Order: sequence, then structure tokens, then C-alpha cells
Amino acid sequence: MSPEPAAPPDPVRHHDRGTWLPHFTRRVLVVCPRCGGRALVTRRPDLPAPRHLLFEPRRLTCGGCGAVAEWAAEQRGDALVGVVPGGTEDPFFRRPLWLQTRCAGRILWAYDEEHVDALAAYVGARLRVRHASPTLAMFARLPVWMKSAARRDEVLAGLATLRALALLSAPADRSDVAHERGDRPRHHGSVLFRGGPY
Repeated sequence: MSPEPAAPPDPVRHHDRGTWLPHFTRRVLVVCPRCGGRALVTRRPDLPAPRHLLFEPRRLTCGGCGAVAEWAAEQRGDALVGVVPGGTEDPFFRRPLWLQTRCAGRILWAYDEEHVDALAAYVGARLRVRHASPTLAMFARLPVWMKSAARRDEVLAGLATLRALALLSAPADRSDVAHERGDRPRHHGSVLFRGGPY
């Protein structure tokens, strides 16, 4: 008697826990303003534990040429003006993102490897389960072309390209789309009152 065929595996599930895009701004790979290689934007290491990602002072550092720059939220009276994430520039220094590639006639981008992995898990899933309000959650706000099953393989290939780019750092390694262009108008940003909760 031959063994029965194994049951097909369950479809790959993605559970959306309501992660916001600002979660991925802890570490952002950008094009260095001095040498054009890969630079890193992180919160300043000399500060206490994070309070609010969109208002925290940041530092840009380039391992290739040694460039360093500092960013702090603008202050207006008792309020701080934070950044608005999204688009192909980092929200703090407005530098082009290092992780960009052409995909499905558009530009696919990510802030760092963690962001790429999160997008790949979502795009590659056959079943997507939402556990949170879609209002601010990153996955609910992705463009339709990235969510489309018809584009799944193309988007996953683009994300694989971004993952490979994350390992490179020389100016010659930069994607042909990672250049300054100011592709999206930005308003001044979120306002945080110093006396209020972070």
C-alpha cells in the first residue's frame, strides 16, 4: 500500500500588527552628500532612550569618506516640528535613499534591510490578516501595485535587488534612480508640544 500524498502546505500568512512607517526610520540608508556612497542616518547615540522617532535628533555618518551631519527638529515656540516619512528621500536630511530600484514602471524604495524584509513578508504572503486599524498602518497604505497578486513576483524581485544593494557601499554601486529629485512635496511636518506626551 502506497503512502497517502502529503497535504498541501497552508498558504503563507502575513499578520499585520499595525506597524507604522515611522518604525522603520530608526536606521535609514542614504546617499552620502559628500562622496555619493552609502551613508547611515541613525538617532544620536549620546541621547537617552528614544521618545518619539519623528522628532529625535539624528546623525548622518558615512563610513566611506567620513562625512558627518546632525539634524534636530525645528522649534516653534513651545513646539517641535518633526518630519513626515515617505517617498524616496530620507525624512531628516532629505537625502536620496540608498535602497531604490525601478519596479513595475515605478520606484520601489525602503529605509533599511528590516524595512525590505517586512515588505517582502507582506508582498510574498498569499493570505494577509489585518489585526489593527488600517488608518495609519504601513501595509494598509501601500500602493495598489505593490499589493497586487499579479505583480507579486515582480515586486519580490525588486525587493531582492534592494536587499543586495544594502550590502554595497561604494558610489559606483548606487542605483541609477538614487539621485536628488524632490519627488514629492512635503508639508512642514508633525508638531509636538514640549509639555505634552511623546
